[in-house]
Formats: sequence, structure tokens, C-alpha cells
Amino acid sequence: MKGKKSTKIAAWAAAVFFVGTLFPYAYAAVDGGLKQLRSFVNVLEYIKENYVEPTETETLVTGAIRGMVDELDDFSQYLEPKDYKTLKNDTRGDFGGLGIRLSKVNGFITVMSPMPNTPAFEAGVMPSDRILAVDGKDVTEMDLDAAVELMRGPVGSKVKITMSRKNDKTGEYETLPEYTFKRQKIVPEVVYSRMLDNEIGYIYLVDFSGHSTEEMRKALEGLTKKGMKSLVLDLRFNPGGLLTGAVDVAKLFMGQQQMVVYTQGRKPEFYQEFKTAKEAPYPDIPMAVLINQASASASEIVSGALQDNDRAVVVGQRSFGKASVQQVLPLNDGAGLRLTIARYYTPKGRMIQRDYRDKSKADIGGIFPDVEVKMKPEDEIKIFMQYNNIVYTPGKAEPEMKFTEKDPVLDKAVEILRQGPEKIIAQKAEKQAAQQQEPKQQTDASDTEAKAEMKTETEETK
Repeated sequence: MKGKKSTKIAAWAAAVFFVGTLFPYAYAAVDGGLKQLRSFVNVLEYIKENYVEPTETETLVTGAIRGMVDELDDFSQYLEPKDYKTLKNDTRGDFGGLGIRLSKVNGFITVMSPMPNTPAFEAGVMPSDRILAVDGKDVTEMDLDAAVELMRGPVGSKVKITMSRKNDKTGEYETLPEYTFKRQKIVPEVVYSRMLDNEIGYIYLVDFSGHSTEEMRKALEGLTKKGMKSLVLDLRFNPGGLLTGAVDVAKLFMGQQQMVVYTQGRKPEFYQEFKTAKEAPYPDIPMAVLINQASASASEIVSGALQDNDRAVVVGQRSFGKASVQQVLPLNDGAGLRLTIARYYTPKGRMIQRDYRDKSKADIGGIFPDVEVKMKPEDEIKIFMQYNNIVYTPGKAEPEMKFTEKDPVLDKAVEILRQGPEKIIAQKAEKQAAQQQEPKQQTDASDTEAKAEMKTETEETK
């Protein structure tokens, strides 16, 4: 009896910890969910008393917290004390790794893109590949940071990775032969530029790191000296990066006091605007921006800002849809909570984040191109490999410019720039204006019909 009583006390204490630790500001909500809270305590108590093996209350409560957070989205995360400590002490810079940009998609740790001239790239790792295991350790149920930590290690050390790849014919993921990588010091190149013809410049931005903006400036200056009069900004397979990098890149092309992006959550203090402060160095250059299904995060902020401010025509396929704001909160036991508190919106109020869990919201999120150009995944990968193979690496001779793969997305962008992107922008503006007028026109039509009916009734009465 005494043991059962102590177990019940422990269960209630765990429940108080469970609620109080995570939501110290929301005790008023406890009364409304008291039945659910009692159910939680009852389940916890029953497990403690009857499960086939002894269990620790702390283990059960931690599992409950983790399960609760996992129900929210793919980016909110419960951090064990050791993971939270690692996060606080984490410093950005060079590291020993494989050269893979990752995200969590549909619960799987997924390759967004391999970096040029890295072990992953040279081994043929492809966008959308899924990481299943690291050195034999299953990572399918692991959070992203923990899995990344397993992949990192001393430069020169080896790591075995098990991956799966989607079969384009069946649509099913198939396990690949195990890869063995030798970790390298990863210092990625982020900008590649060239002239497409005598007047059209081309910049391929790999990601948004701390020096992306400076490299972009250098590339733009070089292309201007070569006679650039219009620009293609290629953000395909760009998984994003720093928010500051995205805002600063957008500022290169936008006018004074224009909105780049804003964040919005449930609380007023989570609303934040990011605007340009002064006139851009390239405010008038005609632009086309290329995106695809692997364009995410910061690349979506840039393409959405240029699109909404009528600064560029966006060409390609709908982007990935990843743009949420996380806040990290310390918990009482040394653990932490990474919680999504807001989402990013384009200047015209379009939410960038896609909800991959709720199929009813499939049409919300991501950046939709002004001109859609669909491609088969295998053809897109060939183009991706081709571009990355010609990225210039410091200390090595500049590779020869050979482009053998047909690129219909780039071809369409060039066609638009030659004809004048202002035509498409004007057509888009007319379409949007017409859509805004539709409700009013329908109302006017309804009023006319109603008046006609009233007139008929009056005449019949007479």
C-alpha cells in the first residue's frame, strides 16, 4: 500500500513537473485539461505498477514530453541535457564532416543537397536521399541535431552511412549499399558566376552562409564589368542558411523601405519585420530567379521578396516550404525545448512554411513560380551535378565551362529576359487586380439580379 501511494505521489509530481516546467505562464489552462491530466497520471501510475520491467518516472515523463513536442511539427524538439549543452556551446565554422545539407522531411532525415567537392558529392549522394543509420546506429527516430552530431567527427576519420533513395518508377524508397566516408574539413564555396551571353549574367548561389552577401557583391561587380544588363539568380537546390544572409542578398536588388519578409506567431512580440534601409546597388537590373523543390528557407525568403515586390520573375517549380522561427528555452533539469513560435511570410502575406503532415493544406506554403517549368527528377539531378562540378575551388585551376545537359528552366529564364520580364510582371499584376475585383463584381451582379426580381414582383403586384 505504501509503495502504491508513493508511486501515485511520484506520478502527480511528474505531472506537475510536466506542466509546470513547460508552461509556467499557463496554469489557467490546467483546469480545462484536468481530465486529460488525470488520464496521463493514471497511465503513468499503471505503467509504474504493472509494466513487465521496472521503469523510472523520469524516463517516462521525458518520453511523454518528447512525444508531445513531436506532435507539433518537424522542427520543434525536446533537447536532452547533453544535447542542450552541445547546442549552447556549438560554434559555427569549419568542421570535419561529409558535406551534406540536411533537413527533416516527413519524419526522415533527408538530404537537401550535397556540397560541391566534398565526400558526399563525390560519392554521388543525391537530393532527397534519406539517412537511415550512422555507423550502424538507427537514426530514423532521431532528431536532426543528434544525427548530424553522429556524422561529424575528427578530420580523416571514417563513418559508415546507410541511406535510401526514391525509385522514380515505383515511388518507393529503396535502401542503398552502405557508404563509407572519410571525413573532411568542410569549407563550402557558395557563389559561382558566369556570363550566359554578351548581356545576361548568371549567378549560382549554393547557400546562405556568413559570407554569401560579400561573394554575391564580388560576382555582381565582375559581371557588370563584363557588360551584364540582366541577371539570372539560380537558387535551385539551395537549402537556405542564415536569415541575415537572405535579407542582405535581397537588399542588393530592392528599393528603399521595401519589405523583405516578416514573422508572425500567436504573440504580438513574435511579429517582426525585415525591410530594406536604403536604395540597393542594383535596383533596376532585370532579373529571373530559378527555384525548384529543393529550394528552401532563406532561398524562399529571397525569391518570395523579389517576386512580391515585382523585382524578378520566378521560374521553375514550387519550392520546398521551410520557413519557421524556433526559440530555445531552458528547462529545470538541464534539458531544453526548441519550440516553433512563429512563421515567415512574404511581403504580400503568403506563408512560406508547408505542412507536410496535413494533406488538406497541400496548396499552402512554398513559393509558386510565375512561370512553371516541370522537369523529371533524373534530368534535374544531371543538371545539378553538372553545375556543381564546375564550381571554382580556391587553390585549383578554374575548370573549363562545359555544359552538355539541356536546362529548360534556365533556357526559359533567358528567353524571358530577352523579351523583357516587365511583360510577365505586368500580366501578373493585371491577374491579381482582376482576382481582387471578382468578389465586388459578383456582389454587383447579385444586386442587379435582386433589383430585377424586386421589379418583377412589383409589376406582378400591380
